Amino acid sequence: MKLERSKNILTFLGFDNEYKDANIVVFGSPFDGTTSFRPGTRFAPNIMRNESFGLETYSPYLDKDLEDIAVFDAGDLDFPFGNTKKVLEMINTFTQNIVKDNKIPVMIGGEHLVTLPAVEAVHKKHKNLHLLHFDAHTDLREDYMGEKLSHATVVKRIWDFLGDGKVYQFGIRSGQKEEFEWAKKHTKLTKFSCAGLKEAIKEIGDAPVYVTIDLDILDPSIFSGTGTIEPGGISFHEMMQVIKEIKNLNIVGADVVELSPHYDASGVSTAVACKILRELVLAI
Repeated sequence: MKLERSKNILTFLGFDNEYKDANIVVFGSPFDGTTSFRPGTRFAPNIMRNESFGLETYSPYLDKDLEDIAVFDAGDLDFPFGNTKKVLEMINTFTQNIVKDNKIPVMIGGEHLVTLPAVEAVHKKHKNLHLLHFDAHTDLREDYMGEKLSHATVVKRIWDFLGDGKVYQFGIRSGQKEEFEWAKKHTKLTKFSCAGLKEAIKEIGDAPVYVTIDLDILDPSIFSGTGTIEPGGISFHEMMQVIKEIKNLNIVGADVVELSPHYDASGVSTAVACKILRELVLAI
C-alpha cells in the first residue's frame, strides 16, 4: 500500500517518518457512534496530536527515544456519520493494508468498538492471536439494548472468533453479573487490578498479541476525561509498570481508546493519554 500524508497534517510528536520507512503506523479512528453515556471520544485523536508537543520524545521509563524508531502518523480516517457498519469496514480495510505491508498498526480511538475491526484485520494474518484487554468494564454483553455492535459488546465480539484461552482482561470493576459469570468460563478476567499479568505473559509466550488500553482503567482522580467514569481504578505508575512488563511480548497491533477530552478542561487527561501512547509505541 502506498500511503502518503497530507502536507498540512498535524502529526503526533515524533511520529513524522515516511510510511515506507516506518515499522509502526499510527492512525486515528474518531468515532463515538455507540457511546451509551457521554459522547466526545471522536475528538481525541487530533487533540492528542496537538497536546503531544508538551511531551519529550525520550521516555525515562523505558530508556528509549522516539527519535530512534520509525513511526508514521497516517492521520484520521474520514468516517460517514450514522453508519456504524461502514465505519467498522473502513477501519478493517485500513488495518489490513498496514498488516499486509508487514507494519504494526497502532490506533487512537474513538470509543472502544473501533477495536473490533482492527483485531479482525490483525487476526487474518496472525491466527493464534491473543488479546490483552485493560479496562474498567467487562465489555462482554451479548448485546446492548438489542445492538450487538457496541462499545459494551466489543470484547464479546472479539471472543466470538478468538475463542477461549485467548482473551486476558485486567482492571475490570464494572459490568453485569452475567458478564462476570460468563467470563469465569471463557476469558481470563482479573478484577480491580493488573495482578497476574506476569503469569499471563508467561502463558502467552511468543504468540502474537493485540493490546487494547481503554483509558478508563485509570482512576478518575488521574483520568476524568472519559465518557463512563468508574472510581477505583489503577494509578498512572501502575499503568507504566504494565507497559514495562508487556514490552517483550510479540505485539502485532494495539490501540488506546476512550479519551473524551472535553470532560477534563484542565487537559490532564489528554496529557496522560499522550504519555501512555508514547510509552506503548516505544514498548512495541
